[in-house]
Amino acid sequence: MRIEHIAIWVSDLEKMRAFYETYFNAVAGEKYHNPSKEFTSYFLSFTEGARLELMHKPSIQLATDKEIYTGIIHFAMSVGTKDKVNTLTEKLRADNYTIAGEPRTTGDGYYESVILDPEGNQIEITI
Repeated sequence: MRIEHIAIWVSDLEKMRAFYETYFNAVAGEKYHNPSKEFTSYFLSFTEGARLELMHKPSIQLATDKEIYTGIIHFAMSVGTKDKVNTLTEKLRADNYTIAGEPRTTGDGYYESVILDPEGNQIEITI
């Protein structure tokens, strides 16, 4: 078995699509629209691994409480090397994205940084 995709609700579908295309080389499939449910989405594919589904519905509000809660709290994107982790982290910093955790080797042996996407979702950038 494998994870096929993970989905997240977003407020700005096009901005989020562009973010993942720009920084993580995602390729968006055709935009899906269901007018009766006021639902739109994109499936984003990467070189390998699970896809990411970005979903939008006007009635779903952006979370404002950033406390830790149960449920999915982050996902990790592997970029291949320490240098690539560092380079992407610095590019995101230069483009004014929040670096929530500086590049480091964690206690469980991962080399990673943690950034927030435009809507505050945590992404670990790993080797």
